[in-house]
Amino acid sequence: MDAHDVMEGCSMSESEKKQRRQRRSFRPEFKAGAVKLVLEEGKSVAAVARELDLTETALRKWVEQAKADKGQGKPGALTSEERVELSGLRKRVRQLEMERDLLKNAAAHSTGECKTLGSPG
Repeated sequence: MDAHDVMEGCSMSESEKKQRRQRRSFRPEFKAGAVKLVLEEGKSVAAVARELDLTETALRKWVEQAKADKGQGKPGALTSEERVELSGLRKRVRQLEMERDLLKNAAAHSTGECKTLGSPG
């Protein structure tokens, strides 16, 4: 596998390259190919990033995430599965907090203790 094979996963015209770089999304296959060039073929992050027109930061994050997923990451690094679970749990907490606040307001209204913004007490 070489950089040309990996580039098939990214569609970008010449005019897009010349404009200010916008946030791009890449298919998992493209990311895996780029990571493979670094981890399995021994190429440097800088060289692969240059070949694939990526930022070193983005590629470095993909490599670190791949290492974590293999159990070879830094201590405390979350796997992709753990990141998905954490994201879902945070979303659920936000939902439960909203429900709690609604119930508090409903209880306050039903007891006549409605608090409005700017009112004392």
